Amino acid sequence: MFIGNRLKELRKSKDMTQSELGKLINVTKVSVCCYEKGTRTPSLDTLDDLSLVFGVDANYFLGKDISVVKESTETYSHYVSKEELKFLSELKLNRELYKLIIEDPKRAVELINKKMK
Repeated sequence: MFIGNRLKELRKSKDMTQSELGKLINVTKVSVCCYEKGTRTPSLDTLDDLSLVFGVDANYFLGKDISVVKESTETYSHYVSKEELKFLSELKLNRELYKLIIEDPKRAVELINKKMK
């Protein structure tokens, strides 16, 4: 999943307009706007161009920028985003909810889905 907020943050950190970025990666200003809002996903070629322009790995835009190594006898790693780590940190502040989710994640997700409907 492409994370548009990350593109917007990088673009603004370079004091670049959507039009300027669009010219660099051969898309319209509207396309850049849609990427940032999450209503459109860039093609693989465009994703590669964005990575080159901002000097980041494509995984950064996909939210897979932090490698987490599982402790076990097997070598295993998984990528998570800054946003997911922030969510976990906030979740740990609510001990009861954290315990419920850790003990029975499937049930917790079912309860959350039910509550959202």
